[in-house]
Amino acid sequence: MQKSRGNIQLSSYDDIFGSSEVQSKEDRNGTEQVQDILLSELHPFKNHPFKILDDEAMDKTVESVREFGVLTPAIVRPRDEGGYEIVSGHRRCHASEIAGKETLPCIIRNLDDDAATILMVDANLQREELLPSERAWAFKMKLDAMKRLAGRPLKENASQIGTHLRSDQILAEETGISRNQIQRYIRLTNLLPEILDMVDNKQIGFNPAVELSYLDVDEQKRLLEAMDFSQTTPSLSQAQRIKKMSQEEGLTQEAMNVIMSEEKKSDVDRVTIKNDILRKYFPKSYTPKQMEETIVKLLEQWQKKREREQNLS
Repeated sequence: MQKSRGNIQLSSYDDIFGSSEVQSKEDRNGTEQVQDILLSELHPFKNHPFKILDDEAMDKTVESVREFGVLTPAIVRPRDEGGYEIVSGHRRCHASEIAGKETLPCIIRNLDDDAATILMVDANLQREELLPSERAWAFKMKLDAMKRLAGRPLKENASQIGTHLRSDQILAEETGISRNQIQRYIRLTNLLPEILDMVDNKQIGFNPAVELSYLDVDEQKRLLEAMDFSQTTPSLSQAQRIKKMSQEEGLTQEAMNVIMSEEKKSDVDRVTIKNDILRKYFPKSYTPKQMEETIVKLLEQWQKKREREQNLS
């Protein structure tokens, strides 16, 4: 079904990938059956931007797979080098591995790179909680794919995505996130992995991170040194000044150290522990929130012990 917006003609998601109604009909005709594929033949999507964490949610998925099996088939596509690339179903595949399963129910589809990328992103953007890095790379990958589809000749571009409308505007309407905010998320893909991890761990705020994304690779490396020197991360004001200095007068290590060593109002009476130090004492699967809750519980126990000792003295 085509969606009409004045003279704008866009193919719907169902037109491109097939609605559930069409899918079930195709299954009955035998053209697209669910098949059990060996886990050893399944490979992750190239540059898959979504992290597969062994967290509480994964534990529940594993329990469900053990008890009921995988209820929703994964979608995969054949690889030229053999086996299949997972388009949708990475978490189900990982849970099946942990649960000791040998196969995963899959639907095999012959998708080109752009169609597969769009389907992969859309399947994961529906999740409630996404890290900034996941959203950033997902938006970039989908937008790039949409632009390539829009640029194809008419006879090759059956979906006609973006023919009469900017691809980022279409993406904004699909996600409910403004074009400007989508572009700000995509800016984060210019950050070094170490800095982007700090954004995911909430050590650096989203707005300062966008400003820092304008620094080149060498400047970002010097920023990491400045953060280590000052044992702090940049506020929005500091990030804006660092960016301005980079664009106008050049950014030296000394200047960055001076900016990062400034006392921020929020730093008063605050104790900061570096992430790599904390990580020594927690499982890799722990989120910053879980780490914080555990630390608070330990401090409460320590406080109660102190109070008991004081009462005995």
